[in-house]
Amino acid sequence: MEPLTLAIQRVATDSVDVTELANVAALTFPLACPPTATPENIASFVDANLSPDRFVDYLNDPQRAILTARRDDRIVGYAMLVRGVSDHPGVQQAVEIRPAAELSKLYVLPDYHGSGASAALMESALAVTADWGVRCVWLGVSKANQRAQRFYAKSGFKINGRRTFQVGDHLENDYVMIREFGSPRPSAPATER
Repeated sequence: MEPLTLAIQRVATDSVDVTELANVAALTFPLACPPTATPENIASFVDANLSPDRFVDYLNDPQRAILTARRDDRIVGYAMLVRGVSDHPGVQQAVEIRPAAELSKLYVLPDYHGSGASAALMESALAVTADWGVRCVWLGVSKANQRAQRFYAKSGFKINGRRTFQVGDHLENDYVMIREFGSPRPSAPATER
């Protein structure tokens, strides 16, 4: 099998096709939703939060960074980072270490699951947050999405709390996972002294 060659880059409004980015978001978001999320609620969330206009807003927000993974000049995945901690009580309780940043989104197209694209995006996303000087990165993940939970655990995140997440007119239940900077990755070999 040929190794996957990806270009990971931080994008701006003048360096990304926001319609293509929104299309990737619309294709990938439903894959992470729990079975309790109806197609109507998912569509409502996508329309309100993942449209081309919303991505223009995100790209113009100095508190956010968006990274894309491209193969053959086509977006195959993306990540979005947000400086700070949500006002949600569950997040406030789970994320005690400050300053912090949220890994708001990290999605790849289904054909790229298991290819290393998610790991490459994660590595680049963590580098951005380290450059921001944060001490902790946090994320919300559906309690039902065990595949994502395993991926985040392999990336050094641990479950540290719970929150609810609005998808359309339904509240979903998420875990809040955190990764402290300076913590070794669980898969890294321990060193003896």
